[in-house]
Amino acid sequence: MSLAPVLDLAEIAPAFADPTRESQAIFRRVMDAMARPGTIQDLPFAPDAPEGLDRAAGAVALTLFDFETPVWLAPALTDGPAERWLRFHAGCPLTAEPMHAAFALVTDLAAAPPLSAFNPGDAKYPDRSTTLVIQLPALTGGARVTLRGPGIKDEASLTLAGLPEGFWTQVQANHETFQFGVDLIFVAGDRLTALPRSTRVTITGD
Repeated sequence: MSLAPVLDLAEIAPAFADPTRESQAIFRRVMDAMARPGTIQDLPFAPDAPEGLDRAAGAVALTLFDFETPVWLAPALTDGPAERWLRFHAGCPLTAEPMHAAFALVTDLAAAPPLSAFNPGDAKYPDRSTTLVIQLPALTGGARVTLRGPGIKDEASLTLAGLPEGFWTQVQANHETFQFGVDLIFVAGDRLTALPRSTRVTITGD
């Protein structure tokens, strides 16, 4: 009979000092980012995260992941400090199947499955689609895209850094399936921004 691996608690880094207050604060930032696509939220109170995760990525994971949310975890994070940290603090089950994931934690977009591999929801439960938390080197400095849709007056823009070629084309295809499709949260350092599936993206490239 095989036994589940035992966590060495001495190796688990701490998380929120005040879990209720701090997770509520993070949740408000995430919801505000979703409600106002293209805006960047600062998380100066996010705790330090284990190797491989920025502070914002760890804070969002601690806030949104729980024992009822299967998580697809970037291969670079599996079997390491980040996986153990998430298993202990969030209790989230992991899945190797993108289509089964409620959340995905992506640290290398170029090596991750395409957006279309994740769960877009269905006619009965469109809200059960996958939300991807995507860690980038920076939320500014890349090619510009224009955003339009709910929560945006006229238009907004993003210049996310470190995106692989063809990524925005995937985002456009994801929007075309609305009300189905995945939602995206981008994190870097202690900052985040979000693109719900309802947002229409135009590639300007300047």
